[in-house]
Amino acid sequence: MSSTPVHAIRDAPAFTPVRGLRRLAGFAGAGAVLSLAGAAGYGIPCPWRALTGGLCPLCGSTHLGVRLLHGDVAGAFAANPFVFTLLVVLAALGVAWTVAALGGPLVRLPRRLRGLSADRWWLALAVIGVGFAVVRNVI
Repeated sequence: MSSTPVHAIRDAPAFTPVRGLRRLAGFAGAGAVLSLAGAAGYGIPCPWRALTGGLCPLCGSTHLGVRLLHGDVAGAFAANPFVFTLLVVLAALGVAWTVAALGGPLVRLPRRLRGLSADRWWLALAVIGVGFAVVRNVI
């Protein structure tokens, strides 16, 4: 059992553009390594596909990364439109956070969306991902 009190987890430090850029850089680095491994012929088998035969929301992400490494944007989108759209959103956030970290204006969400907790954002992402997987496997 962890010795960290529950209230310490809830009182996580406030978001800053620099903290967001650090996390984004880690995510981008991991994606680049996985894409390079995929380009070298080392893919990661999907456990969901192995169990069910269906495609999960992330299936095709390695192919997407390999296509991006080759400069094939249309092929990357065709590999997985859901993840491609998420990457475009993350790239836009990276630009906005870089501008803010360099002293420029901080881009803010509309007021209605600003109050949503991280849990609600993750839930919305999960619902959209599951919806994408269902549509992808039916069509």
